[in-house]
Amino acid sequence: MKFGIKKRDDHVGTEIDVFRKNMTKLFDDFFNIETTGLFETSWVPAVDVEEDEKNIVVKADIPGIDEKDLNVQLENNILSISGEKKEEKRSENKDKKQIVTERSYGSFRRSIGLPEGIKPDRIKAEFKKGVLSIVIPKEKTVESKKVTIDVK
Repeated sequence: MKFGIKKRDDHVGTEIDVFRKNMTKLFDDFFNIETTGLFETSWVPAVDVEEDEKNIVVKADIPGIDEKDLNVQLENNILSISGEKKEEKRSENKDKKQIVTERSYGSFRRSIGLPEGIKPDRIKAEFKKGVLSIVIPKEKTVESKKVTIDVK
């Protein structure tokens, strides 16, 4: 067959075939629902940071955690959000079998560097529906004046 598509034989051992098999295995492992080493990472909440003229707003998605397990601190213009998402107790039922567990548990810490000129004593935080919102007011910046200096 001159211009047809031929199915490759998996038993051929050329370098390109070995590469192809390894790439196929990589994609098969990646899209497989079973938990593998690829998904075994520490849990870190997603964070958004926005800035306007008056405030810096930090939002962190932290579902399934209690307020008492959250810690928010500001030190040397570094905002730190830390806490622990505790694993739910599982009931012992011999008829049930755990098939997939993708939800993560454990301690986390996120640190965000903030610019100079913030008002640390006026920071407000709110935790609602699994979203932590932190509003950090900024000081008004003094506009620089243009001054002409006489050179003698």
